Amino acid sequence: MTATPPPYRLVATDLDGTLLRSDETVSDRTRAALALAGAAGAAHLVVTGRPVAWCRHILDALDYRGLAVCGQGAQVYHAGEHRLLTSVTLDRKLAALAVEKVEAETGPLHLAASRDGLDGELLVTPGYRILEGPRPPVPVTDRSELWAEPLNKLYLQHPDLDDDALAEAARAAAGGLVDVTMAGAGIVELLPLGLSKATGLSLAARRLGVKAADTIAFGDMPNDVPMFAWAGHGVAMANAHEELKAVADEVTASNDEDGIAVVIERLFATAR
Repeated sequence: MTATPPPYRLVATDLDGTLLRSDETVSDRTRAALALAGAAGAAHLVVTGRPVAWCRHILDALDYRGLAVCGQGAQVYHAGEHRLLTSVTLDRKLAALAVEKVEAETGPLHLAASRDGLDGELLVTPGYRILEGPRPPVPVTDRSELWAEPLNKLYLQHPDLDDDALAEAARAAAGGLVDVTMAGAGIVELLPLGLSKATGLSLAARRLGVKAADTIAFGDMPNDVPMFAWAGHGVAMANAHEELKAVADEVTASNDEDGIAVVIERLFATAR
């Protein structure tokens, strides 16, 4: 009997709000579905906005051994070898200028900076609301410390504007200097111009010998839009931002209802 080829050779999944449930675990059903895809010949690739320093512990807990795209596409990381393969940094002078231009329109911002590297620190200015993570952030009062060492990205928060409004204002004020994306609640980011999850995904896929048309991608936030544009098929979670749902090829169940598994089970059921 001739084996049925897999419908996709690469399954690219975001972490937060997508692969991970609200308690930051992966369900047994989703693990089994990814194993099903793997048995059919498809690779699983994590593509996350988190920098390596903020997702290594999750990948280790999942016993994830393959490549991972981290830092919004800035980093390609080999989880099995705990090795950073590629890393793109944000021009620090442009970052400072971008913040200046945004603040000229919005008023004072609260800032955080993600430093480059496997153990990159997260520096935060007063007022920045930090989510819980694997390492404590480093508080700074002198903004010049934010640009003192190479960094992957800057995070912006505003005391009054919501995330959508802040992202729109940042694009209008500094869109020619940096890229602006929204990765989650309270997470508006400034990135190197032209960088996105699609950048890192294409690099990792090339290493794996997989083309865009052979890739299915799962996500939940606007920062996943470029990944959907690159991949052959984009699947938004039920809990996804409306901006992502608008460009998705389909919408599945939520991250807490095994949305990834629902799609993989359907597509890979006959691939053996």
